Amino acid sequence: MLTPSVKLPLYSKRIIVTAPRNYAVRLSQQLIQQGALPLLMPTIETCLLDDFAELDTALAKIDAFDWIAFTSRNGIDAFFQRLEYLGLDPWLLKNCCFSAIGKDAEQLAAFGVKVDLIPQQPSPEGIIAELAKIPDIREKTILVPVPEVVGVPEPDIIPNFVASLEKLGMSVTRVPTYMTRRLDKCFYEVELRLIRQGNIDVIAFSSTAEVAGFLQMVSSKEDYEQCAIACFGPYTATNAKKLGLNVSIVAKDYSSFAGFAEAIASFFLVKSGNALSKHDSRF
Repeated sequence: MLTPSVKLPLYSKRIIVTAPRNYAVRLSQQLIQQGALPLLMPTIETCLLDDFAELDTALAKIDAFDWIAFTSRNGIDAFFQRLEYLGLDPWLLKNCCFSAIGKDAEQLAAFGVKVDLIPQQPSPEGIIAELAKIPDIREKTILVPVPEVVGVPEPDIIPNFVASLEKLGMSVTRVPTYMTRRLDKCFYEVELRLIRQGNIDVIAFSSTAEVAGFLQMVSSKEDYEQCAIACFGPYTATNAKKLGLNVSIVAKDYSSFAGFAEAIASFFLVKSGNALSKHDSRF
């Protein structure tokens, strides 16, 4: 449908997207469909490890694991890229069960892998809830490919996930598979100036690491107090609040970026509706 831009819910709204490039492109597409003008400002980036020793050791004995639990699309891509680099036959994975979150399962399927567990709640906690239902899960071995976090404090999501797996009685191997690192604010003089000047409507965070990276780029709350803060799901929102942000928008559907864009759009629809009601009440 060729809807005029002016009738779209996010028409003319300028939204800072702090996600890494590969995620930022997907989120921006959804925001554009709602009429927004996204500005890319990745506060972190994902890239290859400097040292693959731990990952290579795990891959050399990959057939010893009962489960492999992926918590991100980046982990999936890096895992299979390294598998291919080492010349290891994917057939070695035939005895492993796999779990992935939300649409990440589609990425696993693209590598020819059958996904055994896709949690109804699209989060690491959702994986725990589903694994807990399996009668013989205790003492099963599980590999958890995770990021090596550099330049910002590691968010508590992965440590909590590993601890919960251990509470289930599983034998957990946590292995760095890719790197997440903070980017320097010198790249973003223009974007940071727009934020300080009040020319940005929303700052959209899709992970806690993005929030931590952003806070290292600003001087004080006054720099961004005129922006609405949006978070991709309750876990990012909870950690953002712990870091001192006033969160206005939280996506209820956090299985895809479409749900995030819709949550931001709904926020402005409600806001404009309230403004209209106040205007009408004067007459």
